[in-house]
Amino acid sequence: MNESPKPKPPLKRENLFLNIIFNVVLPTMILSWASGDEWFGPTWGLVVALLFPTSYGIMDFVKRRKYNFISIIGFSSVLITGGFALLELNAFWFAVKEAAIPAIIGFSVLLSMRTKMPLVKEFLYNPQIMNVERIAAALDERQTHESFTTLLWDSSRLLAASFFISSALNYFLARYLLVSPPGSEAFNGDLAKMQLWSWPVIVVPSMAMMMFALWRFIKGLKTATGLELEELLNEEAAGKKPAASK
Repeated sequence: MNESPKPKPPLKRENLFLNIIFNVVLPTMILSWASGDEWFGPTWGLVVALLFPTSYGIMDFVKRRKYNFISIIGFSSVLITGGFALLELNAFWFAVKEAAIPAIIGFSVLLSMRTKMPLVKEFLYNPQIMNVERIAAALDERQTHESFTTLLWDSSRLLAASFFISSALNYFLARYLLVSPPGSEAFNGDLAKMQLWSWPVIVVPSMAMMMFALWRFIKGLKTATGLELEELLNEEAAGKKPAASK
């Protein structure tokens, strides 16, 4: 008698603390205080600062073994920033790049709705958070798949809007802060300021819009499925220990 295949182990969650340390804190510290001639110098200071988010991206992929569209975009953004800085391009191109990355994600969220793998599911309907099997069964039982599809479209538009707002804020923040000559210690300091200010100026408003989109999505799911919040979430996300398999 053939044994049933073992279920795949749950995907490890990303460590938010390490994410912030490697992608924000350490690069900002090096660009701010270790890019002078007494330490690494402007060029090597930039290279060392970029090593942290680059190594984090590689480490996270090796650990979790998951291709993540947003992680790939972020990793590419780091490499492009480093390339632009080493080539000493005009600050205008940094602003264009900063605006382009979230705009690309926003358009991708909308375009992916025409595919079999909408990106909105990566953000809001993720199996690490949602009990997708139970939700699918409830949608089948209540014959509300059409309402669910409409909900996905509405949520995609809200998500895309958050990225488009981030794109505009990125551009203006870069144009305002990047004023020093590229390749100089002062320019590395400008990059550090931009990295630091991006959190309160860009990340916080974007996260607020994403939380609003998540709230709207959960509210719509409750209507479409008849399930309560605890039933929509998987056991780990709901704070319950998964039942031991017999």
